[in-house]
Amino acid sequence: MSIETIVRSIKEEQILPSPLVDSVITMLRQQQEIILQQQETLDKLKRESKVKEYLLKVKLLNEEARLPEYAYEGDTGLDLFSTSEAVIKPGKSALIPTGISIQLPPKTEAQIRPRSGLALKHQVTVLNGPGTVDEGYRGEIGVILINHGTLPFKIEVGMKIAQMVIQPVLSVKVEKVEKLNETDRGVGGFGSTGI
Repeated sequence: MSIETIVRSIKEEQILPSPLVDSVITMLRQQQEIILQQQETLDKLKRESKVKEYLLKVKLLNEEARLPEYAYEGDTGLDLFSTSEAVIKPGKSALIPTGISIQLPPKTEAQIRPRSGLALKHQVTVLNGPGTVDEGYRGEIGVILINHGTLPFKIEVGMKIAQMVIQPVLSVKVEKVEKLNETDRGVGGFGSTGI
């Protein structure tokens, strides 16, 4: 389902209180922009023939845990599944365990992103989306979900709660300077180009 289809559904079906509509639509478009930028990076790497098959090692921490999985061939995000039940009240958030820990390929990160279906149908999304899992982290992957809706939302064991995207990481050296180069934009930010 495309972002524009979701936006149309939100506006036409009026499934959100009107004050939330613009913020949810903005969030969805920001997520789409992030995905497009990362896809461009991957496409460039493929063209340069520098992409190899990466191995994600996953440790299951309990009996309810499931391996992350792609729903369809060619998908960007691996589905993550809940290992516990919870009820998230309107306006509240909760840390939902997935029952897995991971070992990422070298020079990569895992990004935890919202599921569009949960956002559209229940107004439930990842609070710090995209969340970042660093290469060296070996603890359990947890997903912070927030309920922007008007009704409590029940999380069930085995429910798809988020998606995990593995991305290459660029490391940089940090240098202190007294001056930065000039640009047309300069210090303009926070709506400087219009609403």
